Amino acid sequence: MASSKPSVNTAAKAELPVLIIGAGLAGLTVALHMAESQPVILMAKRGLGEAATAWAQGGIVGVVDKEHDSVDSHVADTLDAGAGLVVESTARYIAEESAEAIRWLVEQGVPFTTDESGPMGLHLTREGGHSHRRIAHAADATGKAIHEVLLDKARAHKNIQILEHWIALDLITNRQLDAKTQRTKPNRCYGVYALDIKNNRVETIEAKSVVLATGGVGKVYRYTSNPDTATGDGIAMAWRAGCRVGNMEFIQFHPTCLYHPSDRTFLITEAMRGEGGLLKLPDGTRFMPEHDERHELAPRDIVARAIDFEMKKHGLDYVHLDATHLGEVFIKEHFPMIYARCLTLGLDITKEPIPVVPAAHYTCGGVVTDLKGRTDLPGLYAVGEATYTGLHGANRLASNSLLECVVIGKAAAEDISSLKTPAMPNLPLWDESQVEDADEQVVIAHNWDELRSLMWNYVGIVRTNRRLERALHRIKLLRYEVQEYYANFKVTRDLIELRNLLECAELIVRSALMRRESRGLHYSRDYPGTWAVSYPTILTPQAEGAEGDSAS
Repeated sequence: MASSKPSVNTAAKAELPVLIIGAGLAGLTVALHMAESQPVILMAKRGLGEAATAWAQGGIVGVVDKEHDSVDSHVADTLDAGAGLVVESTARYIAEESAEAIRWLVEQGVPFTTDESGPMGLHLTREGGHSHRRIAHAADATGKAIHEVLLDKARAHKNIQILEHWIALDLITNRQLDAKTQRTKPNRCYGVYALDIKNNRVETIEAKSVVLATGGVGKVYRYTSNPDTATGDGIAMAWRAGCRVGNMEFIQFHPTCLYHPSDRTFLITEAMRGEGGLLKLPDGTRFMPEHDERHELAPRDIVARAIDFEMKKHGLDYVHLDATHLGEVFIKEHFPMIYARCLTLGLDITKEPIPVVPAAHYTCGGVVTDLKGRTDLPGLYAVGEATYTGLHGANRLASNSLLECVVIGKAAAEDISSLKTPAMPNLPLWDESQVEDADEQVVIAHNWDELRSLMWNYVGIVRTNRRLERALHRIKLLRYEVQEYYANFKVTRDLIELRNLLECAELIVRSALMRRESRGLHYSRDYPGTWAVSYPTILTPQAEGAEGDSAS
């Protein structure tokens, strides 16, 4: 049965809405900046509180201390962290806008930790890679504080319609229009097909512009610090619609994530190693002295590679982070949240070591955009972790990610607001007349597990060409299986997410194979050297062809 147009009030409005896919900081920033002048639809595929923003513990960069800090200093730190691939003009623009971004969040009511003597009345902290105190924070739960405030604003706004438990399937472009209309209409994004998960129906949503604020692709890996929403939906949809992607090989891994069957996303802060925690094999042998003269205090990419090496060498599922020698009083005083969380899982970290593994943490590449969030496809914008703006280069500087969401989100909103509503063709409805309900879901569950395992084992922290080629071969087979399933059965959220993860997995592997050096977050045993001059990896879909076009 074909779908109907949606019950989301698009036809009843004098002006077509702007559709924002994703309800994290990036999406909320765009929504709140736009809603004063035009209608907005904010779509979340799960509950509103499940965006990655709420999981951010650190803070957001703000060059607000004019006496001791400067835009130049922030730019220099970003360039240094990005290992030669940061676009300096992007870093400068975002640094120049950082104070205004902080001011806007304060005006919205975000309860940052204060200091009466501090710039803007804020307590600023310092994180790894930063040469000055410039991180505005709300204790150790900044993302949660920001997200809750902006969500409340969005819920209360009369011009923002929120769709919870809706997931976008694909963007509607000229490719979906009839042949006659394709000849007369310029190629652009006209809206999306979206699944109303609770009512199990696909609807056609027209939009003045579509904004992808869908986050990263951490769930492509077996171990990740990301929430379940991080399935690369926006990146995959944009790629299928003909947009370029950039630097997909650069996946940031956090070295110590709790290894436990009931909780595989809980991070163990680097501060525990900073206070004397030791990394050990299960037999109690320390291994970091063999990898770096700084031992456990080496940078996170070095520590993550060392753990990965030892796990593969010894066939381990995890290693140990041992803090027991620090003493019960010290641990409870300095790490109360970690102590309490582990205790609920039956692990007393004052008496036994913590099983840990590295975990995929942040996607430094994504859909290629300019500084206004514009993609290659007119009418389509992208903001936040789903994008490649050139800010993060080969390695993200701490707390730049939240800042990028606010700065580019505001710029995107202003650009969209300046556009006229396009003349809309008749959009084809979603056709389910040739498909049926899936007879079993085991295919999806099995392929999902296989993908995450092979990405972890073959496309993780340390890479080789042989592993990458094996991964690519298997990903192509999985994509064929899933596409056949997609063509014959009604869509579900799990199927849509798996399809997108497979798309992104192939983009990661192809990008990694193209980079014949080790740089930043990409480490290859076949190419351990670093080139004197390097460039971003930009993949372009073929102009024509079936879904899953090869990258070039």
